[in-house]
Amino acid sequence: MKMILEIFLVIIVVILLICSFFYYAETLIAPAPNQNQLGSVCFNDNCFQVELAKTKAERDRGLMYRKELGKDKGMLFVFDKSGIYPFWMKDTLIPLDMIWIDSNSKVVFIAHNVQPCKSLICPSVFPAARAKYVLEVNSGICQDLGLKLGDVLKISLD
Repeated sequence: MKMILEIFLVIIVVILLICSFFYYAETLIAPAPNQNQLGSVCFNDNCFQVELAKTKAERDRGLMYRKELGKDKGMLFVFDKSGIYPFWMKDTLIPLDMIWIDSNSKVVFIAHNVQPCKSLICPSVFPAARAKYVLEVNSGICQDLGLKLGDVLKISLD
């Protein structure tokens, strides 16, 4: 009986160590804000300073693990060519508006108030149109600005 209890305790300790490792590993790989190159996206008189996610690694990381995003901040995902680019909210902690933009800077699809995913399997948002860019901003921004399909944005990739 004593041996079974010891084995059980060892198993619990191993499980706790594994869980701790994954928890701390995620916090170690979480990016600090503004490590990416910066650009801007403007709609009428409203401009957002955006982190540019140009590489596959930057796009894969996106806004994961961010606890907040400034009101006039965002992330612009820049793709090499136009295509259908689904997005998901794995390890993203804040609700977002996602805006798909074509190569002419025209808004072609919007996903409003996309919520963080808290499960192991996260659904993807599939756009209904091809895009070259995807802009992520705080949830509610599109509604506040009256941004809609067909609107043209000014994108600076400085």
